[in-house]
Amino acid sequence: QVQLVESGGGLVQAGGSLRLSCAASGSILGIDAMDWYRQAPGKQRELVAGLSSGGSTNYADSVKGRFTISRDSAKNTVYLQMNSLKVEDTAVYYCNARGLLATMRFFERWGQGTLVTVSS
Repeated sequence: QVQLVESGGGLVQAGGSLRLSCAASGSILGIDAMDWYRQAPGKQRELVAGLSSGGSTNYADSVKGRFTISRDSAKNTVYLQMNSLKVEDTAVYYCNARGLLATMRFFERWGQGTLVTVSS
C-alpha cells in the first residue's frame, strides 16, 4: 500500500554535511506528518525532527541549529539536511510517515533506515 524509501546516508567526516531523502509512494490521499528518527547502537530510537502538514517543525535539542527538515508535498518526499555533523550523530536514520490512504483509512509507515556514520 504505502512504501517509504530512504536515501542519502553514508560516511562523512565530522563537520561535514549530508542530506537524507524519504519518498512515500502508494495509494496515498494525504500525508499528515513526516518525521525523522534515529537509533544509535545500544540506544533507543529517538525523534530527530518532525514536520506537520501545516508546516510546523520540531527538533531534538541535540540537532537544533544544525539539522533542517523540509518537505516537497507534491512528491510526498521529506528531506533532512544535516550540517556540522558530529561523531555522536552516527546512527541509523528512519523516516516515519502518517496520513490517509485513498480508501480513507489511516496509515503509519516506517522506512527501512539509512546509515549515517560520522568519523572524527
